[in-house]
Amino acid sequence: MKTFLIWFKNARYAAVPQSLLPALVAVAFAFKSDQFSPILALLSLLGVIFAHLGSNLFDDYFDAKKNDSSYKDRLASKGIRSRIAKCSYLTDGSATMKQLKTAAFLFSAFALVLGAIIVLFRMDQFKSILIIVGITAFVGIFYSAWPFRLSYKGLGEFCIALLFGPLLMQGVYIASSGQISFPLLFISIPIGILVANIVYTHAILDFEPDKLIQKKTLAVVLDNKKWMNIFSFLFLFLPFIIVLAGVLFHVIPLVFILTFLALPLAIWLYISILDFQKNPSGVPEKKWFHFPMEQWKEVNQAGIGWFMIRWYTARNIIIFFCMICSIIALF
Repeated sequence: MKTFLIWFKNARYAAVPQSLLPALVAVAFAFKSDQFSPILALLSLLGVIFAHLGSNLFDDYFDAKKNDSSYKDRLASKGIRSRIAKCSYLTDGSATMKQLKTAAFLFSAFALVLGAIIVLFRMDQFKSILIIVGITAFVGIFYSAWPFRLSYKGLGEFCIALLFGPLLMQGVYIASSGQISFPLLFISIPIGILVANIVYTHAILDFEPDKLIQKKTLAVVLDNKKWMNIFSFLFLFLPFIIVLAGVLFHVIPLVFILTFLALPLAIWLYISILDFQKNPSGVPEKKWFHFPMEQWKEVNQAGIGWFMIRWYTARNIIIFFCMICSIIALF
């Protein structure tokens, strides 16, 4: 159990809400279905968690293979401020590459086993499941892995939007209800974009170190503050525009306008990103409306509050947005 908890932490469990919350929205949509299965819904949620954690560990593995342990030293020598390097548990000797690879395979294997059980009970949707699993596997594996390394070619945000939006949510809905939902497909688009915004916010904050190691995130590909800010605007506010359009054109009920309660957080983050572009050394003050920020004291002491307050805010936007969608779907 101790070893599991260590790797659960190494796999960046704080990022789990960005997959679990969209999955819970799908379960909430499926809840009123005649074919709803609470057991299969629970298995699908567990599968999402372990698949996400396994994916994070594989991402660490392939990143660590590309960037050696001198990563932090090279950044510091050039006067570039960055958060604590990824895979710190490798650079400080807490774990080996072999152990990382094993943990990534075990987390992913458990997710596959849960997925196989679900397929056995949803054989009537086998074709739909096969398509979703096939696309998810391809995008998920080659997000960081050779030969495509999609996240290194400016495609990371688009992959995440697809994975954590339509693919994940339809997959969980099919597992939970044995059906496909078009209203859910619509709402999964803004949710996917907001999850992708977490990655894009990360890319803006890590622009300099990513550029140094030639990791071509979308921010590095743009390499222009004006265009970077335009894309930040789109990632943050396009989801709300889509919801508004859905309400106006009667694709989703009027009550979904309540998702606009998450808009103030999006506005704060956008302004904060603009401030970061002007003054990278500034650290925004944590306010009550930012909602949960785990281990904030430790984060500040580590000197990465400037990074994490923005990352946490991006994550909390999707948490708030998904919670509202789930409540609406249930009632």
